[in-house]
Amino acid sequence: MHGHGLLQLAEEEHIDLWTDFASSAVYGAMKRLAAEGHIVEERTERQGNYPERQVYRISETGEAALGELRRHGLAEIVIKPDPLDLALARLDPDRVEELPAVFGERLARLRAALADYEKHLAQVAMYLTVAETWSMRHQISRWRGEIGWHQELIAALPEIISDERQRRSTKGHN
Repeated sequence: MHGHGLLQLAEEEHIDLWTDFASSAVYGAMKRLAAEGHIVEERTERQGNYPERQVYRISETGEAALGELRRHGLAEIVIKPDPLDLALARLDPDRVEELPAVFGERLARLRAALADYEKHLAQVAMYLTVAETWSMRHQISRWRGEIGWHQELIAALPEIISDERQRRSTKGHN
């Protein structure tokens, strides 16, 4: 496949929903894969008045690396640190009164994102394999988990704010 074809496929497959890889990064990734020997030039082709395009295929080394990535992706558990956690653990004592509005807005954005994702899934469901559907359902489950956690946090904000105020007043009297 040539770069433009891969870019089109990436956009059609909505890889931004499945990965942290943007379709705009396809050409750079292809250069890296070629340099590492994971893809190799197969032929050059031209369609109509379009410029010549180099067609690549996956190499044996690439097949092996892809197999390893698949195994790793299925076996590893990845939950990345969220900058929210550090910010929450080290609150600005002069701005704790803003927390209900801040987290209310975050919750609204999470709910909107979930609704958009679920709407998209409903639109594309007929084109997905069973495994692809489960992959998207996994994302929905993660969104719902975030929403649930934010709801719990918002319910705990009075206690958090009270604790932060108490800590601030204690520090001020030392």
